[in-house]
Amino acid sequence: MNSAASLNGTDSPPCFEVVVDTVIFTLGDHDLKIGLVEHKPGSEQWRLPGCSIAAAEAPDATARRQMKSLLGTSEVYLQQLYTFGAPERIPERRVISVSYFALFAYERLHHHDNQEQTEGIDWHSVYDLPPLAFDHGDIVDYALTRLRYKIEYSAVAFELLPDEFTLRELQEAYMIILNDHKLDKANFRKKIREADILEPISRYRETGGRPAKLYRVRPDAQLEVKARRFFP
Repeated sequence: MNSAASLNGTDSPPCFEVVVDTVIFTLGDHDLKIGLVEHKPGSEQWRLPGCSIAAAEAPDATARRQMKSLLGTSEVYLQQLYTFGAPERIPERRVISVSYFALFAYERLHHHDNQEQTEGIDWHSVYDLPPLAFDHGDIVDYALTRLRYKIEYSAVAFELLPDEFTLRELQEAYMIILNDHKLDKANFRKKIREADILEPISRYRETGGRPAKLYRVRPDAQLEVKARRFFP
């Protein structure tokens, strides 16, 4: 008996599939949404977009390939989350899932170059999800927890915003992600100013009242924010 079989407790090597499952977050219609696909035609269940890892492919490369296929671009903020590998997670076969989360600005979803690719994805509020197949609900919960943690010490939340935004839009993004609609305006803006991660631009957005000044993220914002948490 060879060593692999001995460790497995059987006379044959284990047979399983390794896949990438990705939680794609976007902000739209004043809500935090994720992309889902129908589990089976006519099914009431949904699932996260998944993609098998090729034999000569690293998980990160698979995730990038998946983003290119689904969103029309691989230039997406992407981070590996966790490996879900419980033997019973999928009844029919043994599947190990390397999970990721991606952040994609809502405006990019409607760009003409991305419309065809995203037609197979349905966007659902993370706070009102339909029934999910397998353990994908656990994956979504894990991804949301990680996202909330990361926006406290890094600039990843800006990946969900357009290139130019108002301070009100920025605060709303944080309130939606943190599910905290009582985020103090003065305190939030004070922390943003102290972090020194934004720069004003010479344009304004019409709001129906006084035009709102537009901002963008400084190119070196990521490292600066890591040095001081927004919400200690």
